[in-house]
This record gives sequence, C-alpha cells and structure tokens, in this order.
Amino acid sequence: MEIVSSVLIGFIALIHIYILWMEMFAWETRGKKVFKSFPPELFSQTKVMAANQGLYNGFLAAGIIWSFFIDDPVWKTKVAIFFLGCIAIAGIYGAISADKKIIYVQTVPAVLAIVLLLMSK
Repeated sequence: MEIVSSVLIGFIALIHIYILWMEMFAWETRGKKVFKSFPPELFSQTKVMAANQGLYNGFLAAGIIWSFFIDDPVWKTKVAIFFLGCIAIAGIYGAISADKKIIYVQTVPAVLAIVLLLMSK
C-alpha cells in the first residue's frame, strides 16, 4: 500500500509540474487546448495571472516532492497530507470557479492519495 501511495503522490507532483509549465510558459498555446470553454481572447489578457497561478502549482509540487526527502515518517506523512489537502481544496475551488473537470484532475487524486497514505500507516 505504501508503494502505491508513493507512486500516486509522485504522479500528483508531476501533474502540478505540468500545470506550472502550461500556465507559466504555454498559456496561450496549450492552455487554449485544455480550457476550451474560455474565449480565445481571454488567454492573452490573462497571461500574467495564469503565470502566477502556475507558480503556486509549482510550490504545491515542491512541497509534495519535499515530502519524499523527509526521513521522519510522522513528519513526512504530515507534510504530504498538508500539501495534498491544499491541492484537494484548490481543486474544489477550481471546479466551482473555472472548470468542473478540475475536480477529477486535482481533488480526486489528492483525496485518494491521502486515503492510501493513511491506510499505509
């Protein structure tokens, strides 16, 4: 169970690194393909805002990655749960405010990872 949990947590970190890249560096290209319901003219107008969001996603990824380098098992679990919880909450807010699919990309994997992490302890 611990290996499955670690793999899922690593996958979530990769998702957030991808989101960082898309929002900071490919907002006007890849962003248009991901957020198809947004009007095309919105992307150039929101490029700086998207880059800011991308940076926050990078911080979430960094926190998750940091948890892999913590030796103390209690501290490691708490740090991972904190960052996964932040991702889950951000996914709920994103689903309400931007696109319903965000709940499946962010919240569901984060909650599943928290459950698996707690079950492995």
